[in-house]
Amino acid sequence: MEAKREHKRIRREKHTIDAMIGIYCRDHHDTSDTLCQDCSEFRGYAHMRLDCCRYQEKKPTCGNCPAHCYKPTMKEKVMEVMSYSGPRMTLRHPYYALMHLFDSFRKPPEKPASRTKETTG
Repeated sequence: MEAKREHKRIRREKHTIDAMIGIYCRDHHDTSDTLCQDCSEFRGYAHMRLDCCRYQEKKPTCGNCPAHCYKPTMKEKVMEVMSYSGPRMTLRHPYYALMHLFDSFRKPPEKPASRTKETTG
């Protein structure tokens, strides 16, 4: 069985969210090189959601996405992390900040039909 190859767009999104969580964790949880337990679990959740993203290489920024894939509590957490880390990304991770800015101009694709719906015949 062949493993699904990760698209470079998703890989970059993972690096971006990792950088944002790292900034947030260092500044709020007084960590240095590693994430605290909560931030580490949140990172795993964010990576899982990116792996399951229905748009993959056509993925818009989360703020422009027509599909909301985070659970409500996790959505609150990602909004908190992004609103804190976003302004700090320009100085600490300029490449990812610039790419995120470019991605924000990407037109969101149409929301595909839900994968859970079954057609009856």
